Formats: sequence, structure tokens, C-alpha cells
Amino acid sequence: MRLLERTNNGELRLTDDMANDDIPKYGILSHTWGARGQEVTLEDLINGTGTSKAGYKKIRFCGEQAARDGFRYFWVDTCCIDKSNNNELSEAINSMFRWYRNATRCYVYLSDVSIGDCEQNSQLSQPLWESAFRASRWFTRGWTLQELLAPVSVEFFSREGQRLGDKRSLERQIHEITGIAVPALHGTPLSQFGVDEQSKWAEERQTTREEDWAYSLLGIFGIFMPLIYGEGRDNAGVRLRKEIHEAIKYKDDEKGERGILEGCYLLQTLEGHDSPVWAVAF
Repeated sequence: MRLLERTNNGELRLTDDMANDDIPKYGILSHTWGARGQEVTLEDLINGTGTSKAGYKKIRFCGEQAARDGFRYFWVDTCCIDKSNNNELSEAINSMFRWYRNATRCYVYLSDVSIGDCEQNSQLSQPLWESAFRASRWFTRGWTLQELLAPVSVEFFSREGQRLGDKRSLERQIHEITGIAVPALHGTPLSQFGVDEQSKWAEERQTTREEDWAYSLLGIFGIFMPLIYGEGRDNAGVRLRKEIHEAIKYKDDEKGERGILEGCYLLQTLEGHDSPVWAVAF
């Protein structure tokens, strides 16, 4: 895992790739990607460029917020992964849920939510920004599902960097927007929820690359598998379903308590078309 470090003078620098035992306390950014070419890349940071890109604002925000919370390291997906290296990209995607779960704080930067001048009146401010909050693009993206569920601490910020609340104080709104069960927002292990229920949380979400709809669910279901960009959403979903089936079968064989089809749920969203898919809650 490669992190960003904010030095005492406010400069940003990349760390070396760290082994798990060497990773310090860190914050992590959750966001939606902006226009093509406007996100800061790993190459930008290595070359000392990218500060003029629109995406630099949220990187600076994340570093400053982490510093205010008492730690100097943080992680941002746009610039902490070498996406030209297929092996590194695959490892990162398969590790992503764990990286978010292990973060001390997750900062959700909502670029489409502005508090404007409404913070001057606390009685009016929440209704004004809550409408934009409920309509935020962040709640429609595939990758942000695990970024909401994995970390213990998830805090939401407006594009001005003003804190709006966290996933406990905003649990009612988040539940109404996403349909995610409140116990899941509180950290109840996802294995306590049926596969069909977890899939419903994701079925309307979108990803830029169609295969990522399935890849973004790997951590949700505790699955690891290689990435094959170009296979399409249906094929990626079939492979994911197969891995879920194998994981359930393995656990059932280990427990010796029930057959693989006992207590099964009908699950169609992983298939991507109308034929039924059967899976089991585990």
C-alpha cells in the first residue's frame, strides 16, 4: 500500500509501497471522479505536476483534514495506485475493502453538495444542504458502496470542506437514500445479511467501466478474483457468482451443517439478465 504524507510545511509526498505491518494510521478519501484528465495521477505526483488540475482540491482537503485529526498519512485512489501496472491495479482492487476498513477515518468529499451561505443559520442549514445531499452522485456510484460500509468512521463534507455529519448522525438519510439496513451502517458483519439483500444495495449503482460493477463488490462478498477488463458486466457477474458459490460451498463443507442449496435466496442482479441465479446467505 502506497500512501501520501503531508509534511509539517504542508507539502505532499508519496511513501514507498508498504507491507501491512509497516502501515501507519491513515485517513482515506471517498469521492466521485471528475472530468477526464482532471484527476491527479501517480505520475503527476512523481513529476511534481497536477496542482492545477481540478482534482487536486480534494487531495489537499483530505491531507488537511487528516492533519486536523492528528495523523499525517492518507490515501487517495486517483494517485496512490499505478494504474498502468495491471498487477498493482488488480492487487489494489482486491485489497480495497480492507484498505477502507483499516482506515482510521474515511472522508467523503461531496463535490456536488454546497452549503453556500446557509451555515450562518443553523436552523435553516440542514434542510438546504440535505436536498443536495440526497441527490448527490456519490450515492449512485458502484465503488462508493464499499467505501460507505467498510470503514468504522465515515464523515461527509461539502465541497467547501465543511463537515455535514457522519454515517451515524446521518443514518436515517443514508438508509432512505440507499436502502441499506441501519445495522449494516453500524458495522454489523456483512456476512449477517443475505446475498440477495447485499446485491440489492448495489443493483442500481453505476460504474464507468462495466466490469467494475462486479469488481466493486469483491470486498462486500469477501471474494478475491483476477480482473479481466473487456469481459463485460455479464461475464464478470458470472465469475463473481461462481466465486460466491464456491466460498459458500467451502464454508458449508467445513461446518458440515447443511447442504449448499439449504436456505437459498433468489438472486438475479449478479447475472445481469432475467434468468434466475441462486445464492446463499453466509
